[in-house]
Amino acid sequence: MKTKYKGYRVERKIKQNLEREGWIVVRAGGSFGKADLVCIKKGVCVFFQVKSTRKDKIYYKGYMGKMLEGFPFYVVVDFGYGDIEVFEPANVLEKGKGENFEEFIRKFC
Repeated sequence: MKTKYKGYRVERKIKQNLEREGWIVVRAGGSFGKADLVCIKKGVCVFFQVKSTRKDKIYYKGYMGKMLEGFPFYVVVDFGYGDIEVFEPANVLEKGKGENFEEFIRKFC
């Protein structure tokens, strides 16, 4: 599967999960910005960068701030087989060390 299409599919899956929980989600087209998804719920705005891998860790080289334009910024990694985790930006993101995506979005708002 081509990398861009795989990235799109993962972003779309994350977007649909957020929308099911009542979030308004805007997907940034292409890889032009620091965030792939801009998410809003109950007056709260959150930025997500979405990554995917089949390995147990991923080396992240993107935006490293915890805030972007004054709003929270997180990296969401799909490790496959339903294991989606949320991280604060770091150089190495390891499977099992992030927060479960479903739990994260339910408690955030």
